[in-house]
Amino acid sequence: MEKTSSDLDLPGFRFHPTEEELLDFYLKGILYGKKLSFDIIGTLNLYRHDPWELPALAKIGEREWYFFVPRDRRHANGGRPNRTTENGFWKATGSDRQIRSVKDPKRVIGLRKTLVFYKGRAPRGCKTDWVMNEYRVPDTCPSPKEDIVLCKIYRKATSLKVLEQRAAMEEDMRTSQVCISEADMVLSPEQENLPMTMMPTKEDVWEEEEKKNKNEKESEVSSKQMSWAKDNLPELQLPKFNMEWMQDTFSLRSPWLENWTPYANVLNF
Repeated sequence: MEKTSSDLDLPGFRFHPTEEELLDFYLKGILYGKKLSFDIIGTLNLYRHDPWELPALAKIGEREWYFFVPRDRRHANGGRPNRTTENGFWKATGSDRQIRSVKDPKRVIGLRKTLVFYKGRAPRGCKTDWVMNEYRVPDTCPSPKEDIVLCKIYRKATSLKVLEQRAAMEEDMRTSQVCISEADMVLSPEQENLPMTMMPTKEDVWEEEEKKNKNEKESEVSSKQMSWAKDNLPELQLPKFNMEWMQDTFSLRSPWLENWTPYANVLNF
């Protein structure tokens, strides 16, 4: 009687096969039609799903999840496979590594390709800690009816230092966003009707605030100086002039007029 995954849900049971067991027992068993005793690894086109969705789709696994993945014809004929998901893509790192038998190190039992998941679209993207090991049989093996690979999905262990750096970066981003939101300007009714190209920027608002503060400081200093001068400088006393001398008509006479006898009476006041 074939046992299902629910029959294997036993306390303390762990599925942790070696690479040789994955290739020689599980992958070759399904490629060449060998009936397995336990249905532990399911078949799935995992490129239709993002990696964080895969743990719920696996039949078994806690930190590592296994899937049989059919390869499309383009990949089977040597073309480049399409490893793009809805929110990112899987990118291969380095060259394929040969897996050799422990009993016979000269015998290559399979190849392993390591891929890392990136959010976004190629060639740009944000690297994540999701990793995939893709196992396939060597090209020298007899060609099976189906071209299937076995994939192991897991999350790369993140050090405490990296986690602290990520937390610090997120905190800095939140702080900067709060500062920007607080510095947002309040538009007047006239500004609301302006087109976007004529709207004042945050830099213009900050520059205007700096000028306003500078003018207020200068005005305050000038007011203080004037107040100090008013309280401390002595009052200026203008000299008082005696206007009585202007009443003397003889004081207006000039000696040279005396010599001009014909005109003395005319010019005399």
